Amino acid sequence: MVTRITAEFESPESAELALKRIRENIRGVYSTSYVYNKQSDKAERIRGKDIYTIMPTAAVTQNYLTAVMDSPASVDSIPEPSRSRKTTVFIVCDGSGTSDISSVLSNSGAVNIDSPAI
Repeated sequence: MVTRITAEFESPESAELALKRIRENIRGVYSTSYVYNKQSDKAERIRGKDIYTIMPTAAVTQNYLTAVMDSPASVDSIPEPSRSRKTTVFIVCDGSGTSDISSVLSNSGAVNIDSPAI
């Protein structure tokens, strides 16, 4: 009997680690995958960086710059729902390792684990 298990993690990194542990230690796993909001990567990249603004001079025939202003980047420039790194994992396996997979997911920090009754 083929079984599909889903769970949610706070970040794709923790989901990847849990799926790696499952693939390496539990038999009967056919496939593993995960999905998350890719736009959240942009918020992670700008965290702790600076934003540079170029200040042009008067409009003349030659364009040259007089000043460059910098300010700390804020992740607030990206709306909260887009910053969410919630990751959903999908595991397709035979029915024999369902309890072991659920245990690994739970121990790895997964929430909302949805597996068929054992």
